[in-house]
Amino acid sequence: PLCMEQYYRLFTSYRLPGPERDTLVAQESTVMPEPEHIIVACKNQFFVLDVVMNFRRLNERDLLTQLDKILKMAENEDERQPPIGLLTSNGRTEWAEARSFLMRESTNRDSLDMIERCLCLVCLDEASGPQLSDTTCATMMLHGGGAAKNGGNRWYDKPMQFVVGADGCCGVVCEHSPFEGIVLVQCTEYLLKYMIGSPSKLVRAASLSELPAPRRLRWKFLPEIQKLISSSAEKLERLVKNLDMNVHKFYDYGKEFIKKQKMSPDAYVQVALQLAFYRCHGRPVSTYESASIRRFQQGRVDNIRSATPEALAFVKAMTEGKLSSSDTEKMELLQEAINAQTKYTILTITGKAIDNHLLGLREIAQEMKMEKPEIFKDEAYLISNQFILSTSQVPTTVEMFCCYGPVVPNGYGVCYNPQSGHIIFSVSSFRESPLTCSADFVRCLVQGLLDMRDLCNRCKHGSDSAEQRNGQMPEMHSHTKTRDKTPQRKSGQTNSQPASPQVLVRSSEQEIQTKKPS
Repeated sequence: PLCMEQYYRLFTSYRLPGPERDTLVAQESTVMPEPEHIIVACKNQFFVLDVVMNFRRLNERDLLTQLDKILKMAENEDERQPPIGLLTSNGRTEWAEARSFLMRESTNRDSLDMIERCLCLVCLDEASGPQLSDTTCATMMLHGGGAAKNGGNRWYDKPMQFVVGADGCCGVVCEHSPFEGIVLVQCTEYLLKYMIGSPSKLVRAASLSELPAPRRLRWKFLPEIQKLISSSAEKLERLVKNLDMNVHKFYDYGKEFIKKQKMSPDAYVQVALQLAFYRCHGRPVSTYESASIRRFQQGRVDNIRSATPEALAFVKAMTEGKLSSSDTEKMELLQEAINAQTKYTILTITGKAIDNHLLGLREIAQEMKMEKPEIFKDEAYLISNQFILSTSQVPTTVEMFCCYGPVVPNGYGVCYNPQSGHIIFSVSSFRESPLTCSADFVRCLVQGLLDMRDLCNRCKHGSDSAEQRNGQMPEMHSHTKTRDKTPQRKSGQTNSQPASPQVLVRSSEQEIQTKKPS
């Protein structure tokens, strides 16, 4: 059994900014929350759309009618107001200051209350540009292309923002505080499967509707707010230009090939990431892989530390020349690295890892106003918590992927989704760092995955030949079908938000019922 408390926060929570510390506001009730409305963002304007009226849920036809009204209302330039959503993209302290200014006016308090209590946001974005790639789609989810495009068409404090672009670029922006990424994935998969499984029908907006028009949220702006919006736009633009995102689909093989080697796909990919980083930078670094601890009540995640001595021994053997180690020795080192990774994974998900334990001790000492224990001042501890390689496996049953930014200035954020015949990687880094480059990391990662496959095949072939020489029949297996790799995508630009959102993106290449999303 797994703790399910995170699911109750999907539609009932909000991240409230504070001058020093944010507050997670979440309703405790497990029934359908009140009020029953969503917020629709369109052209940087915000509208209240009631999804329940007179105790009746709006059907698809009604919802489409209301959304059509919102599109028309957003076109009215006389009613258009400054892009208030940009404030939520700023640093948390700056946003808390701006919110305190907004709260001085009753009109603003009402608008903030409607946003903070809504079920979720639906962001209707304008087209992102001429080229719609997975990388572009990922960056558009995060920041909307900056203040000049859809950057103000977000409200980053809300846990779930469903983004629908005019060009078919669709995804979900996740504020990570209330729940983990896998909770969002399972919610989104349920919605997609429900839509695919529902009877196919063409829905048209009603030409005449008795439903009242959605309400535009109004704002009363003080001079301080205008200045903060301008500074937020400038900071967002810098963040957009700084973050380097690269979404790559590795088509040469997937988790089925790895399973045939009797290896854990997740452990295998983690070792491949160690090999990629070592080839890029010539050294191992502190690595974070999130692991669910929902086996415990209110459990979130702990850290699988993937930079093991066994992984280092393997990557050294793979990078020190072909003659330094035989294939048999390399294969043994690979098995040892994967076994070590798998063993620590089991310890972590069963509550026996070190990071949460040490974090708890540090926080207890702070709450008790104790002098910081020496271990938390130690250089080794400080270095070990600078996660230059921050990774996460987010598997899905449909074609989509998750992405996020690095957690340190000179680091990488790597999210991956192993599928049967391919693996989707989302690699991010900061352009301002002279030490990192997402495209270089992807190239090293692809080469490492190919080298590891070839090593497995050579050792398997050698084992089969030895069995034949000894008069034994080799084990029969079907080879993984290799497809042409997709061309390397150009590195996109994504937003490193102070609130560190995650993004779940529906692949632009995925088809639903033979029709591409539009």
